[in-house]
Amino acid sequence: MNALDENARRASPGAAASPMRTPRVAAALALTLLASCAVGPDFKRPAAPQIAGYTSAALQATVAAPGVAGGNAQRFAAGRDIAADWWTLFHCKALDDLIERSLESNPDLKAAQAALSAARENFLAQRGAYFPHVSGAFSASRQRQSDLLAPVPNYPTVSSEFQFNLFTPQVSVSYVPDVFGLNRRTAESSKAQEQAVRFQMIAAYTTLTANVVVAAIQEGAVRMQIDATRELIDGNSRMLRILRYQFAKGYASRLDVAAQESQLAQVAATLPPLLKQRSQLHDLLAALTGRFPNQAPAERFTLSSLQLPAELPVSLPSKLVAQRPDVRQAEANMHAASAAIGIAIANRLPNIELTADAGSTALAIDQVFSSGTGFWSLGGALTAPIFQGGTLLHQERAAKAAYLEAAEQYRGTVLTAVQNVADTLNALQQDATGLRAAATAAAAAKVTLNLSRRQLHDGYSGYLSLLGAEQSYQLARINLVQAQANRYADTAALFQALGGGWWHRKDLAED
Repeated sequence: MNALDENARRASPGAAASPMRTPRVAAALALTLLASCAVGPDFKRPAAPQIAGYTSAALQATVAAPGVAGGNAQRFAAGRDIAADWWTLFHCKALDDLIERSLESNPDLKAAQAALSAARENFLAQRGAYFPHVSGAFSASRQRQSDLLAPVPNYPTVSSEFQFNLFTPQVSVSYVPDVFGLNRRTAESSKAQEQAVRFQMIAAYTTLTANVVVAAIQEGAVRMQIDATRELIDGNSRMLRILRYQFAKGYASRLDVAAQESQLAQVAATLPPLLKQRSQLHDLLAALTGRFPNQAPAERFTLSSLQLPAELPVSLPSKLVAQRPDVRQAEANMHAASAAIGIAIANRLPNIELTADAGSTALAIDQVFSSGTGFWSLGGALTAPIFQGGTLLHQERAAKAAYLEAAEQYRGTVLTAVQNVADTLNALQQDATGLRAAATAAAAAKVTLNLSRRQLHDGYSGYLSLLGAEQSYQLARINLVQAQANRYADTAALFQALGGGWWHRKDLAED
């Protein structure tokens, strides 16, 4: 006898099961089968982009600029993973300490962590819908009944005023079977929203660490630019004094003096923006570490105190979508939108609620648990929407449109993530070339300055030639500092673009 015949035999009236028991078993089985399904689409994680690299050309090691800070060549290690504490590759103890303080005290990161705790608790609260809800109640009342109405309890032994007490302890149980998966889809949506908040918090972490590194780099660069600008102002001031003296003696024209006055004013005008930028970076570092400006860290950074990483890991694009927090957040939003479709469909289907009440009612508090005072009730209700004016239908259509929106937003986020990495890789190549050119220009300007000093000492040139050489050298120094800062900052930007290595931290890794 095959399985179908056996099932038919068991379901037949002559089978061993009683006629009363068989429908109950069948009903329970049917309810179980119904409860095992959930309407709406099952979310599937989007496939990784089918690309082998980020740039059209193969990655090559950057050119070197020997003799300057940050001038070493950098190699790109395709497929290499990123360390959780990638900033330690700069080998700067002051920078490491600054980042640790920011991770401990930054208010934005703390707020993101609190938001994640709230989202997690909301998800756990939603899971309570899977279980029966039990509540207890106790009521006590004293009543007087009208003489014209039906007799009161214990009539006619009660007093003529028809007054009596009622004490009622009661336990109520209600349960909504998840027949069409409404609770599961709602919990699924809540979990996806929690994941979105989680990756938003991780994005705050990666942004914070990168911002601290870049701010420290910029502060060191601005400090060096201020020093070079002040030296440039001093050189132009000396040149102006010489021209004024020569003008007074008749060896220079008024046009030469006016031109130098204009040059000095232009150079002096570049100093206040640098001083303002230094103050803003000082205040920014204080804010990033959770402090007020007058409590800013005492560290003073210079580019020479940082070591440029010689090898840069470059994750594969297929790994990038699992490591970038913004991509993972977009994926979680897409998951929540998918679950919302199931919620909207389930809201259009019937809903079953089972209830049970049990308790006792007595005229005296010491009688509430006496024999004969108890009561109980069992009930079930089936409700189904019949006419809602098209509300539920359009809510379902809106949920499907929202899912399409989330899917396109996810695709756009992936494109932006790949673009960020490609832009940073190209920037590092150009930064190395620019630094090499700036170093060459600074070295040439230094040679010119040394020759001008020797010629002045030997009497072959005037002091104005020396001051001009000094001005060219200071301008070349400023350009060199900017090129160095760009290379350090874009190196930090690459680590951020690749996800920041958060998956190696125990406090951030996925459960």
